[in-house]
Amino acid sequence: MDGPLKGRVALVTGAGRGIGRAIAVELARQGASAVAVADLDETAAGDTAERVRAEGAKAETIGCDLRMRDDIEAMVARSAERFGGLDVLVNNAGVIDTAFTTDPDHGVGSLPEEVWDAVYEINLKAVWLTTKFAAPHLRRSTRGPAIVNTASVSGLVGFPNCPAYGVTKAGVIHLTKVTAVDLAPVRCNCFCPGVIDTQLTQDHFAASEDREATERALLAPQLVDRLGRPEEVARLACFLASDNAAFITGAAYVIDGGALAWRGVKG
Repeated sequence: MDGPLKGRVALVTGAGRGIGRAIAVELARQGASAVAVADLDETAAGDTAERVRAEGAKAETIGCDLRMRDDIEAMVARSAERFGGLDVLVNNAGVIDTAFTTDPDHGVGSLPEEVWDAVYEINLKAVWLTTKFAAPHLRRSTRGPAIVNTASVSGLVGFPNCPAYGVTKAGVIHLTKVTAVDLAPVRCNCFCPGVIDTQLTQDHFAASEDREATERALLAPQLVDRLGRPEEVARLACFLASDNAAFITGAAYVIDGGALAWRGVKG
């Protein structure tokens, strides 16, 4: 299939749902020849793989626990072996603090240490390890190799009750920069989504003491008065992976409905 990503082989982590699923499908729509679909939930990854195939690309489903180093190494090796190389890596998988605690008070002064460690392992350490294992394959690519990392606006400003998530996403932003420097000419960029309508966002709302108040508070600063859509984020990720972004590396793109443009509250 023709398109900006024609012939590319991609690996997407956290591709079982939400933004990751949307990116995997959009890669296929934009011409990728093959997408390795990785997720802890192999059934969900299989559903995404079927959607990728429906767009005309090959797909491989890979179950992977990103807290396990050996799983990460095997995931990358299997992707490259199955499709004869790797051109695009999308480090998308991530969790929020509430994935590991039901206590509504989980700020800096109360977050359990084991929750901090779990979020760090998935959101930051796994991004580094996946990049490390993918680097030799990307360096051998002759099709404009690129890495795209999923960061967050939470890595740019402080939000209450999600310290591990915010700090690890800030780490992803800086890891993006040092990766761009260390692995050049392999390009590396990240995007920082705001409030996107994903399961992660819905879980955050559900874990709050007042779901409606939490949603209103997050949407209030936005200039675009709605939740973002995974498909909108996917188009940005695919742009960063394509040759259309050939002169862009080490950059962080904000996609948040204008929330950080002013940090006010609409009247």
